[in-house]
Amino acid sequence: MEIRPIQPEEVSQVLDLLRRNRLPVAGLLEHASDVLVAVERDRVIGSAGLEVYGQAALLRSVAVEPGFRGQGIGRALATRALELARQRGVTAVYLLTETAAAFFGGLGFRPIPRGAAEPAVGRSLEFQGACPASATCMVLVLAGASAGRTSPLGSGRRP
Repeated sequence: MEIRPIQPEEVSQVLDLLRRNRLPVAGLLEHASDVLVAVERDRVIGSAGLEVYGQAALLRSVAVEPGFRGQGIGRALATRALELARQRGVTAVYLLTETAAAFFGGLGFRPIPRGAAEPAVGRSLEFQGACPASATCMVLVLAGASAGRTSPLGSGRRP
């Protein structure tokens, strides 16, 4: 299995994967340069994407084909996406999830009120309706973020 940036000919496979997993596809193509795929024998078996908004990013579209789950592929994709976020200068990564809060909690994300997300992330299509209001909002402040930076919660303390 290989994890790498998506290729143009793989976009339809990723969109199909997301739809089968009941994940939103709105806005994905506008951020395709920051979409990663897990590929096995020329077949996309997983995906993870970022929407970068300055020093904040939205982690989205983390999905793995059912037959490949439980093998660490989702964790590997999310970890690589977080590495990409660091390379892009991101200091806080947000996400919305209805079913995977425990999974993302294991990666260091913690729940926050949806309204506490960075305003630019809050204007993303996922926050504006592609993801239901019932979804859990989570944040991860990346290691190496400036110690003097205000918390994503706006309280001046680090999450």
